[in-house]
Amino acid sequence: MDAVRRVEANGVRLNVAVAGKGPALVLLHGFPHTWQLWGKVLPALSEQRRVIAPDLRGLGASSRPESGFDAGTIAADLAGLLDALGEPDADVVAIDLAVPGALLLALRQPERVRRLVLMESLPWGFPAGPPWWFGFHAAPGLAETVLCGHEAEYVGWFLEQGTLGRGVPPEIQAAFAEAYTGADALRCAFEYYRALPESARQLTEAAAKRLIVPTMAIGANPVGDALERQLRPLADDLTGHLLPDCGHLVPLDRPREFLDLLLPFLSREILAGCR
Repeated sequence: MDAVRRVEANGVRLNVAVAGKGPALVLLHGFPHTWQLWGKVLPALSEQRRVIAPDLRGLGASSRPESGFDAGTIAADLAGLLDALGEPDADVVAIDLAVPGALLLALRQPERVRRLVLMESLPWGFPAGPPWWFGFHAAPGLAETVLCGHEAEYVGWFLEQGTLGRGVPPEIQAAFAEAYTGADALRCAFEYYRALPESARQLTEAAAKRLIVPTMAIGANPVGDALERQLRPLADDLTGHLLPDCGHLVPLDRPREFLDLLLPFLSREILAGCR
């Protein structure tokens, strides 16, 4: 690890882990994670890449603004982060809550995204309805009130579910629980869910231009191939993969299998017609 630093981007201070040298690779976590979601794969990725792994706005050790949790603002955060670090473009990998913002950046500013990898999220919603916690998180003020004092248990449940019962290292579980402890930390996390309708509207509007960035969709449990099916009608260059016996926390649950898909994709030549 080269450093964990605070970077000013789009009006917020992002906590960012930076490691390695080479072409920029941005790794974007979801809920209830921090940049440490990528800890098992970061050493291998940083051998040939400048890996940039921020805590999303409002999450982890990043600043906690009152607003700006929609996909458009997250995309602007990412562009601002690249600017602050002197990177004209990057490969971008996103999971869970980070997927809408990463996808919107690729749609609006394809020149900033060399390749795009999206995992375990459905930006336009779940065909059969979302899991129960989406509604719980989206109700203004409810979840943070109910969960204060029980953050560790709640985060632990998601980590167990996200690894199909295998769990994560105790130090990672403790770090994630600490990052989501307190009413303001919870509020910021749940504001992402409250912004989902606006994020979907922004994505629908931007998708009129099509997705021209080479893209890979990786599915596990519970999303499966549903993300690939959502992206297929608007993507010019889309590869889809399913990871068997893999939970939602792909880089923590199946790091070797994840790298076996990611590294060849990142090494793929970008055809001129795809940009």
